[in-house]
Amino acid sequence: MDTTQSVVEKSAIRKVAIRLVPFVALMFFINYLDRTAISFAGPNGMNKDLALNAAQFGFASGVFFIGYILLEIPSNLALHKFGARRWLARIMVSWGIVSLLFTWVANVEQLYILRFILGVAEAGFFPGAILFLSLWVPARHRSKILALFYLAQPLTTVIGAPLAGILIQQHGLFGLEGWRVMFLGVAIPAILIGIVSWFYLADSPAKAKWLTAEEKTWLTGALEKEKNETAAGNKHASVRTVFGNGRVWMLSLIYFGFIYGLYALGFFLPTIISGFEGIYGTKFDVFQKGLITAIPYLPAAIALYFWSKDATKRGVKTWHIAVPALVGGLSIPLALFAGSPAATIAVITITAMAIFAALPNFWTVPTQFLTGAAAAAGIALINTVGNLAGFSAGYITGWLKDWTGDYTVPMFVVGGFMLLSAVLMVTLSRSGRVTEGVRAEALDPAGAGQHAEP
Repeated sequence: MDTTQSVVEKSAIRKVAIRLVPFVALMFFINYLDRTAISFAGPNGMNKDLALNAAQFGFASGVFFIGYILLEIPSNLALHKFGARRWLARIMVSWGIVSLLFTWVANVEQLYILRFILGVAEAGFFPGAILFLSLWVPARHRSKILALFYLAQPLTTVIGAPLAGILIQQHGLFGLEGWRVMFLGVAIPAILIGIVSWFYLADSPAKAKWLTAEEKTWLTGALEKEKNETAAGNKHASVRTVFGNGRVWMLSLIYFGFIYGLYALGFFLPTIISGFEGIYGTKFDVFQKGLITAIPYLPAAIALYFWSKDATKRGVKTWHIAVPALVGGLSIPLALFAGSPAATIAVITITAMAIFAALPNFWTVPTQFLTGAAAAAGIALINTVGNLAGFSAGYITGWLKDWTGDYTVPMFVVGGFMLLSAVLMVTLSRSGRVTEGVRAEALDPAGAGQHAEP
């Protein structure tokens, strides 16, 4: 690479990192807060007001994913056809309107219906965001960009849990219960940012007014070259063949384990913290519970950053995904035997760090062998199967808790699924069915890292 091209490349990637990633991450922040708002509402008045038991709460948490799954692949193909700017904006405004209706939910049946419709409205957002960012940067920079984007998910809880606590404490505002105020407060930003995204996002580097002509030329050329090389190695890759691709299905099962762990913690951690009072005699107000819920996710964000930084420097390796799965699978059942609130949260923190360290590196794998509409369908299929875990984790965890009387068996099930992800990742690598070591630019906030040596 000559010096001029190197300068243009660094400048282009830096601009993408600064102009696009924070905004798409903000969209993801709002998205994740909207879908997990029920976890804060449940133990803070909603379960009592709507007379929900643990299984009903778990089903309400999980039924979101049924609607999400049904339209996941069609939504991502529509994004590929109509463009990310229009489709992501449409998704955000749609789910914001549905989320707003939770403010006035009156019974468990309405809660089930709204959670299902919310899943339909949100379908395609996450894989669409992953695909959108992947279409802006070549593979060697992709791990870095996705890691910066993925920081939004743990930070959603770091910021969102205390924010939810503050909103819930506004009991009586507009004549609403606190948990209803919280639903109102998290719905409005989705609508507003959805409208802004229509005007802010660009569908491709060629349409970005904030890139120079040289930067547009370099990005467009690098992406086209990479697309042609990948397509040449997969001449028969298409939307139809994705569904018969063994690598895609194996990756789907690996992702299932991670998402099972992620949502088991996400939906039930606030409830587990509320249970500390009965187990250990501790007492926390709503805001304090929000702060405690946030504790595991700040170290998780730090682990995500530095683990992904190592992955971008070395090239994503199997162990960048399998080791966190192993650590998470072994740690989560240990939380049951911690003996104190502090020790329990410490162990759960290790689990959260493991899950978030693996996820952005995992998402670099599908685009190593899929392009175009096949990439849209493949990413959506993986996310669809993974989100079956979103439904399963909520419902099965709640049902097992009601059946056994505590969270012992449910947490062992969580650990088992994550261990399965570790085993499958190693199996996939040893079979030679996944590309190893995609090189990437070293991760740094300014986007000006140096290339790793081959």
